[in-house]
Amino acid sequence: MNMSRPSVHPVEAPPLTAHNAPRGRMKDIQGMPGTPGGLALRLCQFVFALVSLSVITTTSDFSSATAFCYLVVAVSLQSLWSLSLAIVDIYAILVRRSLRNCRIIICFTIGDGITSTLTFAAACASAGITVLIGNDLNKCSLNHCTRFETATAMAFISWFSVSPSFLLNFWSLASR
Repeated sequence: MNMSRPSVHPVEAPPLTAHNAPRGRMKDIQGMPGTPGGLALRLCQFVFALVSLSVITTTSDFSSATAFCYLVVAVSLQSLWSLSLAIVDIYAILVRRSLRNCRIIICFTIGDGITSTLTFAAACASAGITVLIGNDLNKCSLNHCTRFETATAMAFISWFSVSPSFLLNFWSLASR
């Protein structure tokens, strides 16, 4: 019995062309959640919000203006949000876990948007009151204008460091 046996020959893969190239996964850009750049941004947000909170609350007459009370609330919320996300970033970096889940990114984006808006609005209101006290009423000798200006500047810097986090999260969400 002379039966023919099928022979197995290796088959070469077709060459990659533009239309059948595999789509690669977008790399984690520094500044996104779960990256060392993202952790650095979160720590900057936390530190500047905490400095703003410390400076404004150690001033005895900060409660004389509603804008300063609003600044206390806004930077308190900003510091808690940034600290909690910094802890999540540290965990993700230590266990080498990617934070690219759609629900996580939505949560980060919404949280960053809310806290950055509140911080920016509070910093603007505090800057307005500080200018009113210092320039228009000329009562800096009676008030703590330097402390108010420092707290307001730290709040603006905290907002400035939240902006890249928000934009990168929003861009990641929009590019899905």
